[in-house]
Parts: sequence; C-alpha cells; structure tokens
Amino acid sequence: MEYRRTAVIKLDTPAGADSLLQATVEQFKHCANTASKWCWHGDDGYHVTSKAKAERALYDRLRDETGLTANLVQKGIRRAVEAVKSGVERLKRGENTSQPHFSADSAVYDKRSATFHRDHVSLSTPNGRVECDYVLPDDSETPPTKYVSNEDYEFRMGHLQYRDGDWYLHASMRKVEESPEPDTEHRTVLGVDLGVNNIAVASTGTFWSADEFNHWNREYEQRRGSLGQCGSRAAHENIERVGRKAKGRFSIHLYTIANDLISEAVENDCSHIVFEDLSHIREGIPEATWQHRWAFRRLYGYVEYKADEHGLEVVQVDPRNTSKRCSTCGFTHDENRHQESFECQQCGYENHADYNAAKNIGLQYLRRRQNADDGGAPVDVRLNRGTLNVSGEYQPPASC
Repeated sequence: MEYRRTAVIKLDTPAGADSLLQATVEQFKHCANTASKWCWHGDDGYHVTSKAKAERALYDRLRDETGLTANLVQKGIRRAVEAVKSGVERLKRGENTSQPHFSADSAVYDKRSATFHRDHVSLSTPNGRVECDYVLPDDSETPPTKYVSNEDYEFRMGHLQYRDGDWYLHASMRKVEESPEPDTEHRTVLGVDLGVNNIAVASTGTFWSADEFNHWNREYEQRRGSLGQCGSRAAHENIERVGRKAKGRFSIHLYTIANDLISEAVENDCSHIVFEDLSHIREGIPEATWQHRWAFRRLYGYVEYKADEHGLEVVQVDPRNTSKRCSTCGFTHDENRHQESFECQQCGYENHADYNAAKNIGLQYLRRRQNADDGGAPVDVRLNRGTLNVSGEYQPPASC
C-alpha cells in the first residue's frame, strides 16, 4: 500500500542564497515560457503536446541561454508542455484560452537537481548549490514535521516557491507498506454522491451545498471573461492571478468538506467511504462544468489523502443507474427521478434524489463485495438512522 503526502516546508536560507534562488526561478520561468510559446504556435501550425518533441527542439538552446542544470531545463520544458495540453483540452471544449504564461516564482526539483535530507535540502542553482535548513514545528505529530522526520517517508521531488518574502519547499513524499490481510470482519460504509447543486451528499443524510462554490465559480468566470477580451500580456497575467486565487479559495472549501466527510465516517463507525467512479464523470453528470469535475476529483483526492490516518478505506464504484434506482426496492426507471426529487414508480418511495443516489452508491459496493471471490465480509450502508444491507433491509439503531 502506498501513501503520498506533500510537506510544505519553510526554508531558512543562508546569506547570499536569495539571489541565487531568484536567478534559478527566473531562468526556470524563461525555459517554461520559451517552451510555451514554441509549443503553442508549433512549427507546423499545430499545438505541440509531445514532451519528447519539445525537448529535442529546445533543450540545447535553453542550456546555452541559462546556467541551469540539464534536469531543471527539462523540468521547465515539461511544465510548459503540460500547461499547453490543458489549454488544448479547453479549446476542444469550446472554451476561450490563450498561450500559457508563467509568472510565479517557482521551480521544480527532483533527486538529480536537489539532495533532500531530514533537516535541510541542497538545491542546484546557476552558480553551484545552496543548502537551506528546514524551519519545522517542534511538535513531531504536526505536519510537515510528522512526515519529514519519519524515515518511512521518502522524498520524491520538490517545488521551490517564493512568496511573501520567504522560500518554501513543497516536498512530495511517499511511504510504501505491505498490504494488510483481507478484512473478514463486519464493515459499514458511507456512500457519497457528488453533484452540481450539492457538492456531496452522504448516505447518513448530510448535505454539503454547492451554492458557495457555484457563486465563486460564476464570479471567477465573469472576471476571467472580462480579462480575456483584452488579449494583452498583462491581462493574461491577471487571469493567472485570478485563477490562482480562485483555485486556492476552492481548494480550502473542498478541504473543509473532505474533513467533514472523514468526521462523518468516523462518528458513524464506518470502515469505508464509497464514491462513484470519476473516470466517466462527464457522462454521468453532463451538466457539470469543468470546474465541477475538477472539484469532484480534488475532493476525492483530499478524502483519500486523509482517510488512512483514521483507518478508513476510500473506494470507487460503477455509478450506472445510481440516480435512477430505488434504494428501497431496487426498481430502476428513468421516470423515478425528476431533478432533485425521487419517487419510485413501483413501491412509491420518495426522498431527495441525491440522498437516494448516495445510498445506492453504498449499496453498489455491498453488491460488489458479495460477488467477490473470497465471499466478502458482511457490509452495511450507514444511514441517518440505522443501516441498510445488500437486500435492502433496514436495521434500526441498536438503541431503538
């Protein structure tokens, strides 16, 4: 089993290091912006989205133009290619976009351009290496100390960033453990439905409204559209700044919801949190914008990130018919759901459509476990009161 964490570490830079690190990020941005311009316009009239092609065309030139190591030049080119790929995807969706431009003071390091230690890091610059000590909380259980001081977590790479007068290293870390033996004990799952009007709805009947997210999203799109009409470099940089601010605001909001979902699972003695498979979310929720789809994936990632600390497992299930199926009798029909209302055409069960879907997502996992080769362990879906088993039988709380 693999665990990944990002440790945001403030750096204590020695005298003279600031100018070297600043030169590094400026030259890194030069590589990225040069590659972005070349890839966006292409040499044959098409956008270039091949990292290998971009590196063949630009690597030697950028090595001559900068004092960066080979690896940092490659990372700058690859950052641009990834941004161009995202722009091409937006164009395919009919959205307005323009050539990516990089203005943030940041650079990407891996183990060839940086040496990561438990108390400091050695970073490559155009004029040799600089060693920066970590500024970490004293509490060994507080991130990032919790991960940096744990020898089980391996440094993989790091993003160097300069903000508000200080340097930070966003270190990607990984821990690998042997997978536990199959669980044969009784389990209870929390089903979670994702949607446009409600970001998340749990099978316990707890709703997380999307009103705030949708309001911010509309504000961001209006601002982005207004700036996009200008077409200037300054306007493009403003779009990037507005985008970073919006993304940060969205991320904080989603992180809060993720923590709430974890708490909901823990308080209800759940062993699993079950989401619908996000691979085909565009088909499953056609009214969702790309921002919604981004939010769903980010929310899932946050929950998955936090779950192992609480002994929870996060899984995805096939979402087909979860919005049309009656969670009480199993009857599936297009007429069962009308916008946010659900009424079964066979048994007459009525409830909020998203709540019904959340229960079905939990039941989908139950059916999958029932068909597992090992016979599976007994599993129930946690409701607002009591539980539901794979046969649709309701079990009231033990206190009743």
